[in-house]
Amino acid sequence: MKKSLKEIAEQIGGEIVGDASIEIEGVAGIEEARKGEITFISDIKHLPLLETTQASAVIVSREVKEAKVPLIQVENPYLAFSQVMRILIPHEKPSEGIHSSAIVSKGVDLGKKVSVGAHSVIEEKARIGNNTIIYPLVYIGKGSRVGKDCIIYPQVMIKEEVEIGNRVIIHSGAVIGSDGFGYIPHEGKQHKVPQIGKVVIEDDVEIGANVTIDRATLGKTWIKSGVKIDNLVQIAHNVVIGEDSVIVAQVGISGSTEIGKGVTLAGQAGVVGHIKIGDGAIVGGQAGVLKSVPSNTIVSGYPARPHTQAKKIEASILRLPELHKLVRKLKKRIEELEKKKEESD
Repeated sequence: MKKSLKEIAEQIGGEIVGDASIEIEGVAGIEEARKGEITFISDIKHLPLLETTQASAVIVSREVKEAKVPLIQVENPYLAFSQVMRILIPHEKPSEGIHSSAIVSKGVDLGKKVSVGAHSVIEEKARIGNNTIIYPLVYIGKGSRVGKDCIIYPQVMIKEEVEIGNRVIIHSGAVIGSDGFGYIPHEGKQHKVPQIGKVVIEDDVEIGANVTIDRATLGKTWIKSGVKIDNLVQIAHNVVIGEDSVIVAQVGISGSTEIGKGVTLAGQAGVVGHIKIGDGAIVGGQAGVLKSVPSNTIVSGYPARPHTQAKKIEASILRLPELHKLVRKLKKRIEELEKKKEESD
């Protein structure tokens, strides 16, 4: 798709410095870009690349006033560039309608302009909103609801009575609404606890590949609006995740834990059950969170501690070999002094 620089600037709310009539048909990184492509600079250390780039235009912050190539000045260059990518390379939608091999039960409420791919199964009493795309090999269970403008990629399983909002994206291999991991030990055996709750996913959530979100034992597992979940994340029964939080790859969240609004859980962090992580908190990669975390704090390490404290502990651990040698040396010196004292006595 081709667009003039003027059209692009209007769509992203930017101001042009230079020739507004040039045509743009592609996007690329600052060093790889060629004629006809637009790129961006968000970090001041990359500004010298403005002199060598072969791009036809560059998106920059408003502090950058001139360059040898046309510019679009914006508040947030990276965000604007992502918008341009959507403009120039829109998501290709499959054909509307139900594939002949799909199984759609009687009583399913399908909205307008819905696409249901090959070999997908939608059980009775399910509801699918307008403009939603269901790719091949998707399963949607009885009584589940999927909102409008959603994208459900191949091999996603959405079990019964799951509620999904609007503009939700679910990537391949995700399982939404499987049983929570609940057992009662009795007389040497594990007895399964029925998991009769549900999963609620609000608007504008994105769920990565092979994510598992368990249904609640009672009540609901609740993913609030704007949450972004990376690949290979496990979310247990009755977990609540607040608005606009980010859950990075391989995080595990145990049952009945409450994650606040705008929280970041970095890769491979583990969180025990029945605790709270406050609004705006950041949990470092591979941290083990064993107790509640206050709002607007940063924790890391195992067990998770305030980040400044965790860094000091890590620095001390790195010095252990040196300290061990020093202790051995001092111990030997003390033994020598004691021996001399005994001999003098």
